[in-house]
Amino acid sequence: MNRKKKVIQTLKKKDKKQKAKLNKSNKPRYISKAEREKLAAEEVQTESTENQEQAQTSE
Repeated sequence: MNRKKKVIQTLKKKDKKQKAKLNKSNKPRYISKAEREKLAAEEVQTESTENQEQAQTSE
């Protein structure tokens, strides 16, 4: 009985993993703290260049 139970358990476990791979998660991709800081710095830099361009065109 134990052997039969163990075989069924392992097959269920494999099936569960396969189903989990098929279903796409809605969870957003993890972005590290350093990566977030880098993206924020790039955003600030692009905003400052846009502001400078607008100031030059208005003069």
